[in-house]
Amino acid sequence: MVINESLQTTNLISGAIEAPRYSCALAGAYSTAVGIFGVVPILHSGAGCGIGQLFGQFYGGGQNAGGPYGGTSTPCSSLVEEHVIFGGEKKLEKLIESTVELVNGEVFAVISGCVPSLIGDDVGSVIRRYKEKNPEVPIIHINTSGFAGTSYDGYEYFFDAVIDQLLEKTPKEKGLVNVFGIVPSQHIFWKGEAREIKNLLEKIGLKANLIVGEFDALKNLKKIPAAEYNIVLSSWIGHKAAEKLEERFDTPYISFPGVPIGPKQTSEFLRVIGERLDVSADVIEELIAKEERRAYRFAEFVGDILLITRPHPYFAVVADSNSAVSITKYLANEMGYLPDIVQITDNPSEEARELINEELTTGLETPAWPEIVYEVDAYRIRENLKDRDFLFLLASSLETFISGPEFNALHLTVSFPSYNRVILEHNYAGFSGGLTLVEDIMSTYAGPL
Repeated sequence: MVINESLQTTNLISGAIEAPRYSCALAGAYSTAVGIFGVVPILHSGAGCGIGQLFGQFYGGGQNAGGPYGGTSTPCSSLVEEHVIFGGEKKLEKLIESTVELVNGEVFAVISGCVPSLIGDDVGSVIRRYKEKNPEVPIIHINTSGFAGTSYDGYEYFFDAVIDQLLEKTPKEKGLVNVFGIVPSQHIFWKGEAREIKNLLEKIGLKANLIVGEFDALKNLKKIPAAEYNIVLSSWIGHKAAEKLEERFDTPYISFPGVPIGPKQTSEFLRVIGERLDVSADVIEELIAKEERRAYRFAEFVGDILLITRPHPYFAVVADSNSAVSITKYLANEMGYLPDIVQITDNPSEEARELINEELTTGLETPAWPEIVYEVDAYRIRENLKDRDFLFLLASSLETFISGPEFNALHLTVSFPSYNRVILEHNYAGFSGGLTLVEDIMSTYAGPL
């Protein structure tokens, strides 16, 4: 096992990055807002920011249209040269007034980009003046200039603004848990993952406040402080929000390396949650026994394909840390596949990398440990895949056309960007999620024996 830290998070990156696997901070806040039904994004930026994220972030996240509050219908100040010289605050004031008047939303999120940050627009004061005149309108401001980070950071900025500008202390609600760490569009299976996690938690008697992918935006956001626990499904994304909520509202949190895939990961997830939230062990074990029996029985239906045509194949993964860890662990620990190389594309912090490395080493039951590489550049990712033995490449759609000709490998898109798969509720989460992953992999080659 070799760990290659190709991209340093704390240093400036020299040169250009070819086809990175994420967008800017504005994109993350924008996609998070659109991913919560009832939140109306108001972009204070150039017109290209909104349409660029529609084609890049949303369509790249599984061909998702923005919907009534996103995409081409998104209110935008459309800043031009005039505003760079004289400022865009007055235009933003008028835009907020007209949006609230015309759009029937529950929460309004002003998301400012590079231009207002560079010219010094005081967006906060614009929002405060509007609130003084219209205290009944829930409105927040997220400062997400493109140079402020990636779309993963934008997700954190969104919830940071929610915590500071919208939430108030409320009594704790027994059994209520918030779930963080799933970034809309950036995690291409986010809609189905959120739904499956909610179903799992409800089956053991908990009330899951997923927030993303849910209706009743204002209600769900405002009950965040009432949760007994925060669950973070990532080694690093959503941790800042969870830490702030712990400090502000005394809500403890627990994190997992990603959304659980298959029986082993899901059973461990439920046992840990049950222990922390004092859920009856009998309830947990009864559910696990029922679901594991079904999952393993259904896995037997593809036994011939697995054992006769591709027994113990090597595989490579190119994905964000959440997806890469969960997929690798499932294929290695439950399907007997052999991990060759895992390339992490979301540029996690150094602290998170230690946790990820541990999951991909001591967390694997395999005679072949993978090389672990942290890389976002498409060219270098491609170079790292050369001269290897993998038969399957689980990556993004950027690797679709090079997988066969260059590496003689079968390809499956499992990470951002996904331009060759339309993804609605399709996902790999939970007990049955592993079966769905196996279906997708084996469908690339299965046929009459």
